[in-house]
Amino acid sequence: MDAIELLLTRQSCPRLVEPGPNEAQLKTILDAGARVPDHGGLAPWEFIIAQGEGLGRLGEIFVDAAIHNDANDTTQAKALSMPLRAPMVIVVAAKPVEHGKVPELEQVIAAGCATMAMQQAAFALGLGAIWRTGSVAFDPKVHQNLGLGEKDQIVGFLYIGTPVVNAPLKARKEGSEFTRYL
Repeated sequence: MDAIELLLTRQSCPRLVEPGPNEAQLKTILDAGARVPDHGGLAPWEFIIAQGEGLGRLGEIFVDAAIHNDANDTTQAKALSMPLRAPMVIVVAAKPVEHGKVPELEQVIAAGCATMAMQQAAFALGLGAIWRTGSVAFDPKVHQNLGLGEKDQIVGFLYIGTPVVNAPLKARKEGSEFTRYL
């Protein structure tokens, strides 16, 4: 698949199973995330990988947050199973630092670009992926249990595995629909 085809056919794969990325594929995925535009070379991100027992641990973190938010049993059970929707979840956290020339927003966007690059790398390797957020991405208890700092922000949970089915391609959008000239 060439780069233009990859970009123009990007889609999310919500149903993912084993196998997930092997060691070489994971290295490529992570390296793609680290190659995104990064003003000042700050690398304002962290990639936290959950696979195997780590998926269960991530589910426990989600349940702890649900309990902390007085969630009912059904919501707690859903929280526990959320990470099990794929053989690997990469939590992408923006970790902005004080910098005179690089605003915090730009650093958070760079972490978002890293997430997109990793998703595209997964597709290029023949895997499937879906970028999810949801309320757990913004939950202080989840942040605390993942060891994130006060200014850190989860920009996404990148679920990666083998697609169960080929997701239908989305209708193609023309970029000119969102464009204006000065």
